[in-house]
Amino acid sequence: MPKNYLIDMDGVLVKGKELIPGAEKFIESLIACKIKFLILTNNPLYTQRDLEHRLKSTGLNVPAELIFTSAVATARFAQSQRPNGTAFVIGESGLTQAMHDVGYVQTDTHPDYVILGEVNNYNFEQVTKAVRLINEGAMFIATNPDPTGPTEGGIVPATGAMAALIEKATGKPPFFVGKPNPFMMRSAIRYLGVHSEDTIMIGDRMDTDIVAGVMSGLDTILVLSGVSRREDVMRFPYRPTQILGSVADIVVECSE
Repeated sequence: MPKNYLIDMDGVLVKGKELIPGAEKFIESLIACKIKFLILTNNPLYTQRDLEHRLKSTGLNVPAELIFTSAVATARFAQSQRPNGTAFVIGESGLTQAMHDVGYVQTDTHPDYVILGEVNNYNFEQVTKAVRLINEGAMFIATNPDPTGPTEGGIVPATGAMAALIEKATGKPPFFVGKPNPFMMRSAIRYLGVHSEDTIMIGDRMDTDIVAGVMSGLDTILVLSGVSRREDVMRFPYRPTQILGSVADIVVECSE
């Protein structure tokens, strides 16, 4: 039986606005062989349709419903824990839209949750409001633990860094939904309608993608087209199932 795939985006399919060589043929092979796959990203900034457009501009034609972000996973988590609840949300359209889609009301009046994502410009008044609401009893969720994110101008502070500031001010750590939390992987598997035993995680980071796959019972492929290098693997107590140069080296087998 051919495997299903969960595929990290940045460093695996694209680098910034550039397509990683061979990525388009890999995706085309999955589609031609009717193999189920889902593209995962910890980036909560953009909606699924935004990311569909971004990938299309690089040469990858992937429908929005096959893109799964930490914002979507966060919204599904909140809805599963407290259906049709309320939240004070710090985030861009990727997160606010995902929360609306599951029926959440966004408010700063006695919300059930404070939900932190990534924004292009953090507003100190919003952060102060988040701290006060958490101290008043709102539960604290963050989309992903990444402390920094890449931009064309260099790295910038990301969700994990701001979450650390809020945790320091409140004494309350957030629940991180995105990778490496296995919740995101299991949520993605349910979203795709497959089983972990028949699914492979492809990623470029040992400390997020591969460990998330290992903790979720998936086979894993580390590609060397992104962050982690081959020599980095020995620093971790877990190992990927395979190490390949890029997705261009993955042999896709169609079912008969």
